[in-house]
Amino acid sequence: MRDFYRRHQLILAPMAGITDRVFRQLCREQGAQFAFTEMVSAKGLSYANEKTAHLVDLGPDETEVGVQLFGHEADTMAAQAAWLRERLGDALAVVDINMGCPARKIVTKGDGASLMQRPDEAAAIVRSVSSAVDVPVTVKFRRGWAEGDETAPEFAKRMEDAGAAAVTVHGRFAQQMYRGGAEWGVIARVVQAVSIPVVGNGDVKGGADAVRMRAETGCSAIMVARAARGNPWVFARCAAALEGRPEPPLPTYEERLALARRHARMLEETYGRRIVKMRTDAMWYVSGIPGATAARRELSACTTADDFCDVLDRLEESIRGREDA
Repeated sequence: MRDFYRRHQLILAPMAGITDRVFRQLCREQGAQFAFTEMVSAKGLSYANEKTAHLVDLGPDETEVGVQLFGHEADTMAAQAAWLRERLGDALAVVDINMGCPARKIVTKGDGASLMQRPDEAAAIVRSVSSAVDVPVTVKFRRGWAEGDETAPEFAKRMEDAGAAAVTVHGRFAQQMYRGGAEWGVIARVVQAVSIPVVGNGDVKGGADAVRMRAETGCSAIMVARAARGNPWVFARCAAALEGRPEPPLPTYEERLALARRHARMLEETYGRRIVKMRTDAMWYVSGIPGATAARRELSACTTADDFCDVLDRLEESIRGREDA
């Protein structure tokens, strides 16, 4: 796996409702070197639920991808990992097991970050999934479950002993959700605790952050999550900084709106009526742009790519009007 991460320094995180095939393409164009599909329910896949299965559909030019499964039943997790391997073939490069999601609807079912409270069960899942597929199995988790109780280094070691080929560490406690800042020191402590590669995650918002995380933690790669929302350019900035090049300038308002329009068109072409998910995506693109508050009200009612583009066109016209005033 160390060679894998030498080739994949910048990774797009598996974000539910976000990292569909369109968003993955836009991020890859800007420098993401590897991308995960959306987080997928193993139980949902086991029901042959097409609403779940479509989450792992790949783009026509997508030849390498990671899939993150969540669940707590070892047999189900293993069976669905094997199904993913059969469905995606050689395009499946990594199966990641989610043990870090803090969302209430996930942890109340015993999935996600709640597994950090049950390391024996977590290890059993890793062993089962590893035995079911011939691709690397990795684990993503947090600093610990309860605020103030850091368990990540010991947990990482347990996952390594169970067969995990690498781990990703988010520097917040599960109970912390997304409050406060991510503690990167825990990533460094996990690096010291295990011999497998460690991916750092949490609060990387630009090139300087990526350089500092790598220097301070010794992590093998960096995973970007929320900072990529409406901002695929974050990967170009991180890539430049990691390579010692000047970071490209931040996108202009016009560039952001142009990509938002393209995003909407691509979503409609790919998903048809499910383009309504663009309502959320569009909010990220317009964040901080003068006039965005009024535009958000209109965007929340859009149902077609034309609707979105009309609102975005009017917002761009208002920006030009302000500049000419």
